[in-house]
Amino acid sequence: MHTITELLPVTPSVDQLARIIGNVAAPAFLLGAVAAFISVLVSRLNRVIDRSQFIYAIPEADASRSFLKADLPRLRRRAEILNRSLFWAVVAAILTALIIIVAFASALLHLEHEYGVALLFLAALVTFCASLIDLARETRIALHDNDLRI
Repeated sequence: MHTITELLPVTPSVDQLARIIGNVAAPAFLLGAVAAFISVLVSRLNRVIDRSQFIYAIPEADASRSFLKADLPRLRRRAEILNRSLFWAVVAAILTALIIIVAFASALLHLEHEYGVALLFLAALVTFCASLIDLARETRIALHDNDLRI
């Protein structure tokens, strides 16, 4: 029967771990930025939902504010775009976290990981860009005259 230390390759040295930590610093910063971006998206989505709920609660008899109900399709579209942007941002965060996991696991197992990490990083940036594009689309339709009235 083999012990676990016999099955695993020799663990990385302190110098190797320091190099790996240095290599994952950029993905770690990206992960922090994506997490902050997700917070912004959630906040924007909550504002759209709150606004929609406010408008739905306006009674039909309230002639002074009933015109706001015409804004519901625009708010629904904004929510859809923000939801998709949030999805892409979460995918980017997952891919970025995988970069860090792969870097440490491959160092532990003494595997080459450069191509895998490069592909994960590229995919993370592409999905983050998709999220940013959706945010840009949403901001183009966000400000409307009805948003400035109560």
